Amino acid sequence: MTDININNKNLLVREDLNVPIKDQVILSEKRIDAIIPSIKYMLENGAKVCILSHMGRPDEGSFDKNLSLESVAKKISEKMGISVHFEKRPIDEYSPDYKNKITLYENVRFIKGEKIGDQTLAKKIVKNCDIFVMDAFAAAHRTHCSSYTLAKFAPVTCAGPLMISEIKNLQKFSENPNKPLLAIIGGAKVSTKLNILSSIIKKVDMMILGGGIANTFMMAKGINIGNSLVEEKLTNDAKAIIEYAKSNNVILPLPIDVACDNNGKQTIKKSYEIQADDIIKDIGPETINIYKSIIDDAKTIIWNGPLGIFEEKNYELGTKKITEMISESNAFTVAGGGDTISAIEKYSELERISYTSTGGGAFLEYLEDKELPGISIIKK
Repeated sequence: MTDININNKNLLVREDLNVPIKDQVILSEKRIDAIIPSIKYMLENGAKVCILSHMGRPDEGSFDKNLSLESVAKKISEKMGISVHFEKRPIDEYSPDYKNKITLYENVRFIKGEKIGDQTLAKKIVKNCDIFVMDAFAAAHRTHCSSYTLAKFAPVTCAGPLMISEIKNLQKFSENPNKPLLAIIGGAKVSTKLNILSSIIKKVDMMILGGGIANTFMMAKGINIGNSLVEEKLTNDAKAIIEYAKSNNVILPLPIDVACDNNGKQTIKKSYEIQADDIIKDIGPETINIYKSIIDDAKTIIWNGPLGIFEEKNYELGTKKITEMISESNAFTVAGGGDTISAIEKYSELERISYTSTGGGAFLEYLEDKELPGISIIKK
C-alpha cells in the first residue's frame, strides 16, 4: 500500500478486530492496537477509510448484540483521539458512501453471503471504493467475501502495513532463521495441529510439546497417562513424528514429571508414577528446568499454545514459567494464537516478545507453508 497514491482515495479496508469481549467489555486490545498504525497512515495520507471486520461466530444473517463491533469503534476512537463513525446498517443493504473520514461497519458475519464468498455481495460492497486493502492476516486463510472475494472486484487491491509486517516477521522463522530453532506447540488436541507438527518438525532443531498434545505423545511412547485428555487414534502419527525427530537429531523432550489432578487434589508425579485416576493438567518443576535449558539455547523461538490448563491457578506454573523464559530470552521470538497471547498478557508483556502475530488459524497454516487465499488473491 505504501507504493500506491492514496490521497483523496476511498479505501475499503479489511482488518481483524475479532477481539475477546464479554458484556461489551473488551478483554484484550491487542488486535485493536495492531491496526492503529495502518489506519493512521491511511488518514495522514489523505484517504477516506471504511473498515470491515468480523467478530465471533454468529448465525449468519442474524444480529447478535454480544458480537457487535460498536464497542470496538468506541475504543478505536478513544485510542486515536478522533471520531470513528460506527455504521449499524448492514453493509449488504447499501454500498459504503465514504462520507466520513473513518467508518467501522457492523460485524460482516451478520450478513448472508459472507462465509460463502458471495460475488454479488462483493460487487455491491466495492461499488464506491478506489482501493481494497487486505490488512487482516488473521483472516487470510478464509475464502470469505470480505477477506477474499472483494479483492476480485475492487479496482485496485493491495496488502496493508499490518499484513506486510506479519509476513516479514514470520519469514524470519521460515526463511534462514538463526539457529538453533525452537518450536513450542501446546494445546488440547493433536488433531487440530497434526499438520503443523508434521511440517514444523522438518524445520526445527528442537520442539517442546504441551497440554493434551504432549499426553498423546507420551502415550505413543508407552507412558501411562491415566485419565488425561488424549487422542489415542493419533498415537501412530505421534510415533512417526517421534521417529522422525530421532532420525534427524531433532530434540523432542517429553515431560518427566507432571502436575496431576485426582479428585480435586493436586500432586506432582514422575511420569512413570501416573495412576489410572490421575488427570495431567500441567508440567512439573523438573520438566520446567529441562525446558529452560532448551529455551536458553535457542536463537529463534516460535510459540503457539499453552503447556497446561493455565486458567486454573493450581496448574498455571508451567505456562507461566515458559512465558517468563521466552520473555527474557535473547532469541528472536514469535508468538501467535489467542491462548498464547492471553498467557503473555497475564504473565508478562506483549512488548517483551519480538513479534506477536494477530493470527490463530492463519498463523498455523502459514507455518505449514500453505498458500493462504487472502494473500494469494492480492498477489494476482
